[in-house]
Amino acid sequence: MTNVVRLGTLGTMAPSPQRLDPDRCRRRLELLAALAHAKSARESDPTQRLRGIRLRELIATRRRPVN
Repeated sequence: MTNVVRLGTLGTMAPSPQRLDPDRCRRRLELLAALAHAKSARESDPTQRLRGIRLRELIATRRRPVN
């Protein structure tokens, strides 16, 4: 004897995500703004930019297969 309980289908609706509390949302936005500012400051420094370019080139050459 099997007890099968049939529940209705939910259709295509996905569960809604929980809303962030206002303080957490504000702190998150502040953090993202600070990260964006730090990134733009880092990229504006020519020595850091050149260093990044050289590092990416080095990584690319090492990833190339050797024949």
